[in-house]
Amino acid sequence: MSASASQFKRDAARLTADLRHRALIQTALGNYEIKRDEKKALFQDYDGARQLAAEIKWEAINRLDRHLEQFVRELETRGTKVHWATTARQACDIIVGIARSRRARSIVKSKAMTAEEIHLNAALEQAGFEVVESDLGEFIVQLRDEPPYHIVFPAMHLTRGEIQRTFKDKLHDAPSDNPEALTMVARRVLRQKYVQADIGLTGANFAVAETGMISVTENEGNARLTAALPKTMITLLGIEKIVPRLDDLALLLPMLATVGAGQLISGYNTLYGGPRQPGESDGPEEFHVVLLDNNRTALLANAEQRDALHCIRCGSCLNVCPIYRHVGGHSYATTYPGPIGGVITPNLRGLQDWKHLSYSSSLCGACTEACPVKIDLAHHLLQNRRNASRRKPIWWQKIAFKLFAPVANGRIPWMLVTKGGRFGQRFHGLIKGTRIDPAYCWTRTRDVPRIAKQSFKEWWRETRK
Repeated sequence: MSASASQFKRDAARLTADLRHRALIQTALGNYEIKRDEKKALFQDYDGARQLAAEIKWEAINRLDRHLEQFVRELETRGTKVHWATTARQACDIIVGIARSRRARSIVKSKAMTAEEIHLNAALEQAGFEVVESDLGEFIVQLRDEPPYHIVFPAMHLTRGEIQRTFKDKLHDAPSDNPEALTMVARRVLRQKYVQADIGLTGANFAVAETGMISVTENEGNARLTAALPKTMITLLGIEKIVPRLDDLALLLPMLATVGAGQLISGYNTLYGGPRQPGESDGPEEFHVVLLDNNRTALLANAEQRDALHCIRCGSCLNVCPIYRHVGGHSYATTYPGPIGGVITPNLRGLQDWKHLSYSSSLCGACTEACPVKIDLAHHLLQNRRNASRRKPIWWQKIAFKLFAPVANGRIPWMLVTKGGRFGQRFHGLIKGTRIDPAYCWTRTRDVPRIAKQSFKEWWRETRK
């Protein structure tokens, strides 16, 4: 078992037993579902909208080379400097190099999951730069030295009292646990950081190939300030963020708001096309776009699982996943938790080291039903399990399944095992369902049902007589 798998099992066991933590998450996600369903009902044909969104992303990913070339060409026409990063390390080096060339000291940053993916904050801080998260949730977890808990709601696991204590310890200002008062504390601190920042760093929700524009969606206005006030703007995005046309955003933006946060439309939707042009009154003097691969092209080459790149990072699969609701976001120890993390993390970071995430699923299919671009997440989790088993089979599992296959496929062996099982359940602890091993046993958390005295085939044969 890999170190990450062992850590996941320990953290998952600890948090599953933490009833207070589970209650917080259940409450937050229960409220989300109500709002989401209200907004879904406003679509004239929500299933049709999902199908169209899936087709848009299919076109974008299956013609990614052409769309990327068009996107870069349009950006560079307006003076944007585009950088290609094959690996996480290369992306960090590019951004550190830009900061050094601008003699920057302070960097203000809006929400960017790709930055979390490549551990950009750590790389910038190691190089001597101050990095401040401007999204309120990200700012809170940064003060606590924690990773984001959720793709959309980074501080979902914290209570108002915990946030107040964090502000008191780190900012020495927390008049009460009132949400508005706490927000004003963060605003006072962050406004100074915006003014002082030399560089504004953003992520992207979509990248429009037709017009060469970056689309950023938010609810706080922090990304707009991050992009507008510093003299240099850097946007880091994965290459899968491309969409072919500007018109595509007419569907994708409300879809993202609906399934991501239960909103009809997000508070701020902004398009960035380049640095400040002659005659314009605001915007950065210099604009850099870093296009990140980081094993995305390897996933693109896999025709069977390529559609995992359709993901728009809405977080809806996390919100409905029964495993995520119990073990929480931090247990996964990776940027992308939940079902989508179980699908893409093994492909992006190594199948054998991260295959345990693909097994951390009940395969109930709720994630597949919730996905706005119709990624068959449950099926991909099974494919990851199969691929991991094929590439590095476990010897005892191979023997067990070789022995089990003829029993399961043969009428007479199955009948003998069933009859023997009815008899054996009276005596043996494992098949009886008792806890025979205090340290670990399959039946420690499960009840094994009694084998029926009469099988369906036996009943059918008797009834027909």
